[in-house]
Amino acid sequence: MQILLLGSRNPGKLSEITSILEGSGWSFSSLQEFGHVGSAEENGVTYSENAIAKAQFYSTSTGLIALADDSGLEVSALGGAPGVYSARYAGEHASDADRRELLLSELSKLNTSDRRARFVSVVAIADASGTVLNISEGICEGTLTSGPRGHGGFGYDPLFIPDGYTETFAELPAHIKNLISHRALALAQTKQFLAADLRR
Repeated sequence: MQILLLGSRNPGKLSEITSILEGSGWSFSSLQEFGHVGSAEENGVTYSENAIAKAQFYSTSTGLIALADDSGLEVSALGGAPGVYSARYAGEHASDADRRELLLSELSKLNTSDRRARFVSVVAIADASGTVLNISEGICEGTLTSGPRGHGGFGYDPLFIPDGYTETFAELPAHIKNLISHRALALAQTKQFLAADLRR
């Protein structure tokens, strides 16, 4: 069975990815098994640039085929912010709660009822030479709450209600989120690629 390195140290993200890619015919390894490997720089201006840079960095650093994703929350009233800077929105060492608090604070300064937002995810896979093998994208549209709700998920999940639902990503059962989220939609395409790649 081929090994796919998951280029993340975020426990919540790793759990989501392994759950969604289960049954693809691959086994998974994570960066937690490679303590000597540093963190890839994320200085791209698009999700694709960051996802590719991370996949290439981790694949060439470990000699394994690597998967990496870059995702973000785009808030309509904030002109698409925080976008690609979602993870660094409140500073390099800020917590998820810090980022959520800043986002709600910025929204409260605006005299608007516009709560539209969307999550975007791009997933890239690169081989040990750094060659990009596959890129997939997923988008989930929704609205923002006025305060955090729920204890599941991570990041901005407690603020985001996907269209067609009344619960936030943090309130929805994991199996539902793993069908409809931005990352789930991108990884569904990734899973098709991985399964097809094994049959070649």
